[in-house]
Amino acid sequence: MQVLEEKVRKNILERTVSETTRLHLGLVSLAFAGSIGMTFVILACALPQYKLWWPFFVVLFYILSPIPTMIARRSGNSAGGNNSPCMEAAVFITMGILVSSFALPIVLARAGVIFWGACYLTLAGNIIVFLTILGFFTIFDMDDSDYAMW
Repeated sequence: MQVLEEKVRKNILERTVSETTRLHLGLVSLAFAGSIGMTFVILACALPQYKLWWPFFVVLFYILSPIPTMIARRSGNSAGGNNSPCMEAAVFITMGILVSSFALPIVLARAGVIFWGACYLTLAGNIIVFLTILGFFTIFDMDDSDYAMW
């Protein structure tokens, strides 16, 4: 009986370490992907042929995009797949912010304020950063996670 209890404890401990390691690996990979996306945005601004920092304004959209969803998750009770009107409004606002972050470099390039190469680098950075934000919300959406409070 004691051997069985010891095996169960060891199995639970191994599973906990494995889940924690997987969580930390996910966090490190998301940080790496986010830094690659920000590198693209900084390159769009700082390369010698571009020399304009207007594309860097998309960082404001990166900061603003998860805020409506976090507020809706804290205030609403949308567990179990039931979408509340608050969560639907948050998704709508988030999509507006996301579309604006893709539209800004295109409008700036069409107006001749920035070069098209800077626009393409900014759009590539947008794709990578927003996939990183999406990954953060999907990977760390577990209730037993330390990051579920976000």
